[in-house]
Amino acid sequence: MRNILLLILTFPLFIFAQSPVERAKKFYEERKTADARKILSVIDDDDKEYAEAQYYLGRISFDEKKYDDAQDFFEEAVDTNDKVADYYNWLGNTYGTIAQDANMIKQGMLAPKMKTAWEKAIALNPSLIDARTSLIQYYLQAPGFMGGSIEKAKETAKGIIPLNAAQGHLQLGNIYVKEKKIPEAEKEFLEMVKADPAFISGLANFYLNQKQYDKAFAICEDAIKKNPETMAYVYQLGRACAISGQRLERGEECLKRYLAYTPKSNEPSHAGATMRLAQLIEKKGNKAEAKKLFQEALKLDPGLKEAQEGLKRTS
Repeated sequence: MRNILLLILTFPLFIFAQSPVERAKKFYEERKTADARKILSVIDDDDKEYAEAQYYLGRISFDEKKYDDAQDFFEEAVDTNDKVADYYNWLGNTYGTIAQDANMIKQGMLAPKMKTAWEKAIALNPSLIDARTSLIQYYLQAPGFMGGSIEKAKETAKGIIPLNAAQGHLQLGNIYVKEKKIPEAEKEFLEMVKADPAFISGLANFYLNQKQYDKAFAICEDAIKKNPETMAYVYQLGRACAISGQRLERGEECLKRYLAYTPKSNEPSHAGATMRLAQLIEKKGNKAEAKKLFQEALKLDPGLKEAQEGLKRTS
């Protein structure tokens, strides 16, 4: 009886002991961003949680594609507390996203900022793989006079292997693909799957991009056979059929099956699956039906460029 009474007395205290940022974080994770923002926006700059509040306001703005606002919030977070890796990582991500649509002058201004942000994130938390993969992309895309370097990209990728072997081999494979060193790339992708069979879609995608369709199909079919409830593999096979223009009936079956399923947050979206189905139906010669599907995909995600292009082809 005494234990029950103690639980009753202490339970409300636990609820009220949550800090404003903890409550806002819970709302954010539940995608109740308006509730989260309402709590975060009133936290003063002399509050010990101010930096964290700015970080989550930045995350909300980034999710809403308000990247200039996100930049302001993340910069305020790192100015207030420069010891948190995630703040720098997301600041770098925001600089990189803004740079994608910026003119060359602005890109030149943002490039060193994003590089520095990711480097600081890694220095603060060497196990932060997201920052390492972003830095790899920077090294691959930036010109040499701005710090771009294939060798630095490889060095950074190799540094991921002790942290996550599959992810490290994936990054090395992508670098070799960029260098057009296909045998070396294939070796890395095979090592990737050996380290973690869950990365099988990456190997299938490699073969698909190399137009080695039979290997891609075989990998997807084997994955489905071994893991019939893993719908991501079903999607990958449908996608392979749509891109290759082969095995169209099988692809249609897979994509329709995937569209009857509710994807998890880390799985391909219904927008993408609808677009792939439209591409497949287009290849079957039914432009009218394909057009409807491209339109449906764009309603779900107006930013799908392949769907936009498909709609133009079928209109």
